[in-house]
Amino acid sequence: MTASRISADGGMETSYGFRQVDEQEKQSLVNDVFHKVAKRYDIMNDVMSAGLHRVWKDAMVASLNPRKDPNYKVLDVAGGTGDIAFRIVEASNRLAHATVLDINGSMLGVGAERAEKKGLTPNLTFVEANAESLPFDDNSFDAYTIAFGIRNVPHIDVALSEAFRVLKRGGRLLVLEFSEVELPLLDKVYDAWSFNAIPRFGKMITGDAEPYQYLVESIRKFPNQADFARMIERAGFASVRFTNYTGGIAALHSGWKI
Repeated sequence: MTASRISADGGMETSYGFRQVDEQEKQSLVNDVFHKVAKRYDIMNDVMSAGLHRVWKDAMVASLNPRKDPNYKVLDVAGGTGDIAFRIVEASNRLAHATVLDINGSMLGVGAERAEKKGLTPNLTFVEANAESLPFDDNSFDAYTIAFGIRNVPHIDVALSEAFRVLKRGGRLLVLEFSEVELPLLDKVYDAWSFNAIPRFGKMITGDAEPYQYLVESIRKFPNQADFARMIERAGFASVRFTNYTGGIAALHSGWKI
């Protein structure tokens, strides 16, 4: 397995970082990573983004601009610890309802504890399920969000098709993900930080560098902005756009079900 990115035609289903793995093995390997880091997930994101993930997530929710309406329903996928869902509920003046879905029970447990402390439990539902097989009816949600989670889904095309299915007509998809840095100098600095510093910090924080090594490598395997936009279009979404954050270290992709 090389460090080259996969194309819009897929390949993440057999990529565990730079390693080639059996398609049936991928999900269990990823699950193990997040069981290991669940309790320190926010610290992990701070390390991987130098704290910028908080700014990017705020920008994502500002772009969504959730309605201040008790009938407004959002599905936040791979959002176990609640970071995006909490922001959405707060932005709606605590009127909207967010369903937080994650395949990892450890992550959901952290999110449920945090929600209770923040007094947000009435606005949230936590569901343990797979993004590739959502346990919801067609046309159920006004918005579908996923932040830094889509690259960990083995069959990204299937997850995007499921997102399209459960969204209402007029519903919006927002995907925030690490992407391809477009500034040459920043690219070199970011590579040096990612492959040298992040695993070392990860070992200091959690005692285990391997989950961080996988996460860094998975970023480099994920399709670039244009290829991922094509994947979203193939799932049926219209008006697909992306916005780069911090020179392309992360990108916010948007699409509509019309």
